[in-house]
Amino acid sequence: MSRPSSWSIGRHRPRPDGPLAGYKIAYPMISADARRAGFNGVALGRTQVYGAVADAVCIQSPRHRPPSAWCDCGFYCFHSLDDARDLACDPQYQHCVLLEIAASGRYVRYELGLRYARQTVRSVRLGRCGCGRAATALADGGPGVVGWRRLHPVCGLCAGPRPVLTPEAFGVLVGQVPVRTDEAVDDPAAAVFSPLAGIGTDVDDASLVPLLSAEVALLQARLDQLQSRLEQLTHRSE
Repeated sequence: MSRPSSWSIGRHRPRPDGPLAGYKIAYPMISADARRAGFNGVALGRTQVYGAVADAVCIQSPRHRPPSAWCDCGFYCFHSLDDARDLACDPQYQHCVLLEIAASGRYVRYELGLRYARQTVRSVRLGRCGCGRAATALADGGPGVVGWRRLHPVCGLCAGPRPVLTPEAFGVLVGQVPVRTDEAVDDPAAAVFSPLAGIGTDVDDASLVPLLSAEVALLQARLDQLQSRLEQLTHRSE
């Protein structure tokens, strides 16, 4: 991810005493043979795909180790999950997912986050589908880089007949990383965005049919998500 312009000048640190927690956004990716999954950066790193555990590389010069004080190379993350969520609201990043990471190695500390050498993805959070509903799967998004295709978080209704990758399947392909819907999206308060919100009693039955169909699809997607969560909890208890 790129460094937000509001970040202050960083202070270079050689190595942390232990892994530092952080949050970032990235594009979910799947390999051309569909056997591996990874992540793609949103700015300078758009030509690179990295896995759950990765070392930063400088795409501008191989003569120094990231992060260099004289370069913008290295991984970036926020200290706060809310800051990562805010960046994901930018229209150009609406198809990104949220990553919780552990940063290690050399790093530079900024007011809002870190620029660092090595990271481990601890968990992945899916945000909203382009329609505004909670995303429950990942579908082929069209663009990509050599050897990799980009995936878009989608809800069950928008996925339609397209083949999709479940969060669990993506987590396995990327290296046994937990993948779930972000709690900020999976919230009862989101009911204000229901297709039936604000409908009065004077609407005729014919007009209600498509709205009710959309509501049923939304409920089904929610049930699928709850069933998946239940299976995860049951598996852990065993």
